[in-house]
Amino acid sequence: MASDSLATSLNEVNILKNWPKVYLPPINDLKFPPLKLHDSYSGLYEYSKSGKFRMYVCGITPYDSTHLGHAATYLSFDLINRYQQLANLQVSFVENITDADDPLLERAKRDGQDWQVLANSQVDLFISDMTALRILPPSQLVKVTDSLDLVESFIDKLDRNGHIYQIDGDFYFSVDKYLDSLPISLAEAISVFAERGGDPDKEGKRHPLDAVVWSANKNGEPGWNSKYGFGRPGWHIECTAIACEFLDNDEKDPVIQLQGGGSDLIFPHHFMSAQIVKAALGRDFAESYIHAGMISLDGEKMSKSKGNLIFVSKLIQEGIDPMVIRWALLSGHYQQDREWSTQLLEKAKDEVVLVRSALSRSETADASSLVNNLIMDLSDNLNTPKALSKIVDWSLESNRIATSNHSGLVSRAIDSLLGLAL
Repeated sequence: MASDSLATSLNEVNILKNWPKVYLPPINDLKFPPLKLHDSYSGLYEYSKSGKFRMYVCGITPYDSTHLGHAATYLSFDLINRYQQLANLQVSFVENITDADDPLLERAKRDGQDWQVLANSQVDLFISDMTALRILPPSQLVKVTDSLDLVESFIDKLDRNGHIYQIDGDFYFSVDKYLDSLPISLAEAISVFAERGGDPDKEGKRHPLDAVVWSANKNGEPGWNSKYGFGRPGWHIECTAIACEFLDNDEKDPVIQLQGGGSDLIFPHHFMSAQIVKAALGRDFAESYIHAGMISLDGEKMSKSKGNLIFVSKLIQEGIDPMVIRWALLSGHYQQDREWSTQLLEKAKDEVVLVRSALSRSETADASSLVNNLIMDLSDNLNTPKALSKIVDWSLESNRIATSNHSGLVSRAIDSLLGLAL
């Protein structure tokens, strides 16, 4: 299906209907130290304790949502969102939906399904899963297909600055002036670029790492009209256009505080996005680049190509409590590649039962020190394994020796800080 014109006008960008807001129970009179996270490029980074916190997280390509790898990633940034809100920062959080990309179109063609029907069904499922897992919704959830004029406008900025060129109807961003910060060797970068949607061997390119910003229509794929011809946008410029439209409010440098996603986005996607912003605006894109680790099954990363995906919706249909799923994912550190297993799920079930038992008591172990310790653990690069261990220890002590009646404080704290409504 092809559109005769761009989807929207610049002042009428369609913002996708979000999932319901999640209530954050108050935990008053507590000190929140500055949040420290490990930046994938520069190491440990400490954020300002005040002001605005602008965060952009790359969303799903809606063709296989939502498997546990997705859930782990969005849960990681949910913890950041929660912490900064509880620390009284003004959080603006934008997430996109890449609903016109090769994997989606390839699956739709393979299954003989309309690509828009497939995308919409998977977006609906994603929203349902995020709601079940009590992920805070972003401030704006934006589809790429609703933002094509933003992309065209951003390509215009690159064009005016002399950073794009054309090959056979495809327009490329010329990256050679921005390779000083390449996070890996050039040879490795070219190899990874080819594996993750790039075309380093295309004849006529000025540099193997030059990234497409507008692709000419081919093979009857969906397309849209623009001054750059009938086609569709490249992957990297989609995120930059959306992020800068919704988060670049006061022209500070850098544009946002945090760019996030899975660790498979470190290169080329997040590297390219940063260079595109620098070329278009003459400014840095983000203060920090934070990435979540991969979830594997039987020693292999979960992926559609391997056929080893475990879906959140299927686990819920099988009767698994979403809070058990959330606990299981929190039991590993968000930046570590880790294994999903039946044993992990069973352990999470047992620990949730234990904690619920303690929270149901009229008297418990001391609560105030536990809550303060949870805040400290989360401020230290989201150390959820340590935090959950302390909750388990508190629960064991509460069931053995009760000394106070503050189970309500613990219940509110683990709900607000960790999203665990137990």
